[in-house]
Amino acid sequence: MNAPDAVDVVALGESMVTFLPSRPGRLAEVPSFERGIGGAESNVACVLAAAGHSVRWVSRVGADGFGDHLVETIGGYGVDVSAVGRDASRPTGVYFRTAQDRASDGHEVAYYRAGSAASAMSVADVDPSVVRAGRVLHLSGITAALSAGCLELLRELTAPGEGRPLISFDVNHRAGLWRDDDGPRVLLELARGADIVFVGEDEAEEAWGVTGGPAAIRAVLPEPGVLVVKQGGKGATAFVTPPAPHAPPAPHAPPALSEPHARHRSASTFVPALAVDVVATTGAGDAFAAGFLSATLRDLPLRDRLRHGHLWAAAALTVPGDLAAPPSRAHADRLVAAGDDTWGTLRLGPGWTQADPAPEEVRTP
Repeated sequence: MNAPDAVDVVALGESMVTFLPSRPGRLAEVPSFERGIGGAESNVACVLAAAGHSVRWVSRVGADGFGDHLVETIGGYGVDVSAVGRDASRPTGVYFRTAQDRASDGHEVAYYRAGSAASAMSVADVDPSVVRAGRVLHLSGITAALSAGCLELLRELTAPGEGRPLISFDVNHRAGLWRDDDGPRVLLELARGADIVFVGEDEAEEAWGVTGGPAAIRAVLPEPGVLVVKQGGKGATAFVTPPAPHAPPAPHAPPALSEPHARHRSASTFVPALAVDVVATTGAGDAFAAGFLSATLRDLPLRDRLRHGHLWAAAALTVPGDLAAPPSRAHADRLVAAGDDTWGTLRLGPGWTQADPAPEEVRTP
């Protein structure tokens, strides 16, 4: 068998067909829904591909119409879907949600993913050469919660070893997905084995009982070379562990990314979030991760990586669905290069990614 083509990023995880309500209200009252797609890892894959990166999505879907829709839609973003398996005995997962944001009292989500094709992923049916052919392998804690086989697969992929790519891990704690009380412990274990970790300040408190802010979370997670703590509307803090002087690159890190932060040795960097006219919050965390990874692949300074994360999240926050096209690279780079005062005055609203003004002009009344 020929070796798989190398890509910038491989994203492994379940995607589902989502049904978005035609109007606000309880699920019992919504008369109709519009079909879309959603999945933490495939969201990252689609946004990165839309930004021009080479990306492969690895997963399983049912041999059904919903599976066809997922593969065709994700492939339509430019993602390589050749490694997506089809399962004739298991369905593609779907879910319904209300129009309200996840944090609101009226938010409802109804998942129909138990026994899905993706939940049957395992070490036996995922080709390691395909998964490891990326400069970065992006994973999330959601996959670990789907089944024992999925958890075993993530443990295998995050284990140290020759040929391991840079591991990006979004904690994505979803208490309702775990079948027992082991979720927090497992997520901490997996995060400690990753190279780049994304975690929300709120989910670190919910999962691990960590209070005291980003520094307290770093104390619990000292192992990752890069730890990004998302602080909601306040901003995000990134911690970096610089390589030891004259230390050789880690054996699992690809040469171009073996020391992505070697020139940026500050222990931590905080970048405030942008003011955004929010339409919906779903998918914003995935977009943030994609923006940060895109800037990492370009070897940008740590502050700029965080700013790209905020900008890509702002793109997702200003649309109703899970996915939003990121700003063009030139547009984003221009905004990222703005001075701190200008950055602090930016306000982004729906449609902002379609324009390409100078930073001082990107405001809404």
